Amino acid sequence: MTSVTDHTAEPAAEHTIDIHTTAGKLAELHKRREESLHPVGEEAVEKVHAKGKLTARERILALLDEDSFVELDALARHRSKNFGLENNRPLGDGVITGYGTIDGRDVCIFSQDATVFGGSLGEVYGEKIVKVQELAIKTGRPLIGINDGAGARIQEGVVSLGLYSRIFRNNILASGVIPQISLIMGAAAGGHVYSPALTDFVVMVDQTSQMFITGPDVIKTVTGEDVTMEELGGAHTHMAKSGTLHYVASGEQDAFDWVRDLLSYLPPNNATDPPRYAEPHPPGAIEDNLTEEDLELDTLIPDSPNQPYDMHEVITRILDDDEFLEVQGGYAQNIVVGFGRIDGRPVGIVANQPTQFAGCLDINASEKAARFVRTCDCFNIPIIMLVDVPGFLPGTGQEYNGIIRRGAKLLYAYGEATVPKITVITRKAYGGAYCVMGSKDMGCDVNIAWPSAQIAVMGASGAVGFVYRKQLSEAAKEGKDVDALRLQLQQEYEDTLVNPYVAAERGYVDAVIPPSHTRGYIGTALRLLERKIAHLPPKKHGNIPL
Repeated sequence: MTSVTDHTAEPAAEHTIDIHTTAGKLAELHKRREESLHPVGEEAVEKVHAKGKLTARERILALLDEDSFVELDALARHRSKNFGLENNRPLGDGVITGYGTIDGRDVCIFSQDATVFGGSLGEVYGEKIVKVQELAIKTGRPLIGINDGAGARIQEGVVSLGLYSRIFRNNILASGVIPQISLIMGAAAGGHVYSPALTDFVVMVDQTSQMFITGPDVIKTVTGEDVTMEELGGAHTHMAKSGTLHYVASGEQDAFDWVRDLLSYLPPNNATDPPRYAEPHPPGAIEDNLTEEDLELDTLIPDSPNQPYDMHEVITRILDDDEFLEVQGGYAQNIVVGFGRIDGRPVGIVANQPTQFAGCLDINASEKAARFVRTCDCFNIPIIMLVDVPGFLPGTGQEYNGIIRRGAKLLYAYGEATVPKITVITRKAYGGAYCVMGSKDMGCDVNIAWPSAQIAVMGASGAVGFVYRKQLSEAAKEGKDVDALRLQLQQEYEDTLVNPYVAAERGYVDAVIPPSHTRGYIGTALRLLERKIAHLPPKKHGNIPL
């Protein structure tokens, strides 16, 4: 019998497998499994590593818990006989699919392999993704897609397009049922970018990830524009300009860490609650459990209503352990959205940012917030609105580009949401923006305001110019000090209407509280709203103003 270390054996004998015996059948299986683990040569793997990237399989193993990955369809291979493809049939066909766990929680996953046919999608490749999508939907598990491919496999023709369509439809069927997360780990082009766009969260890696429908060469030919791949579809482009991206990772491991963190806030599906950490009910009244960070909120708001402050300072002080997972942090920075926990319960935060456009809502901020509100509502995550908004951003650019229709998306998203909804007005809440940002009559369950809140149709300056226009005009004709009169009238308006107490008297806010009590008050409201029951009129679906 020849030892496995005996190099004197005949080469032919080493590779001869008698598939008519049980031992031979097992040996054949082992050989095929080894081939599936190494679909390309070591040289191709070294090229991937030289770019600072991991291989498709290494990415799965880096993301999932150790030894938890179970592969599906490892022995699948394409059936095409055109253009010489019949002579190149690697096992797996360029995509790895299966399931495993992240922090002990089940997930389904696929990872595209750019070293096999450039990661292009063919019939079997597409069928494998469809199969794992359907498994995720059927079992109620989150689906994670690691994308690194160059579009349709041209040699396989229309069948590739058909499989793209099936993948897109499954993305749509899974939407709102299971969390879908896309990681872009290379250059994704053509049909490869639509599936990620249909998922809940998209993550890219700085400098090594790109997404675009048509590449720089085609754009140069058609329009004459010169643009690099990074300028056209890099991570910062999709974060700051297109709004497609939810997180820019500094490297592949950072992307995996962010996804693991994200999943800790999400339920496996829409029929279950998000994961919760035990938090003992604090004894006594809210004021008996104030921390130093709580008390810092009492001095956070500047005396001048026009002086900005960073809303992140509020957010981190009301969340457990100061932990806030911001989403789309580089896009529409006049509004802040992300996940945190209060008393161990996951919550979604939507907050105006006074340091950007004074916190005004614009087209991009409205769409960003609307998307996030709907995501929270899909997955049973309570929504906390932190409000300091002087209105919608004025300007012809906003009007011409559809601020009416696109701003209404946030109204629609918030109005249809049935999860617990809590609003905290920290300072300004003016006009239509007051309505949009979680007002009582838009269906908010619990509204509270700080003493610094200014709730009115408009600010004092605009209101005085409108209400006292005739009086100011007459004063000017009589030679009186119009500026002094204007300041006097503004002060009277502010003292009368620009405060939280008029709204409190009429029930538009449920309580005016010291800022330091915010965390405790929200915690009690969340406990109350755990048993919230919402009834909506029966319908096929609404018609959001897209």
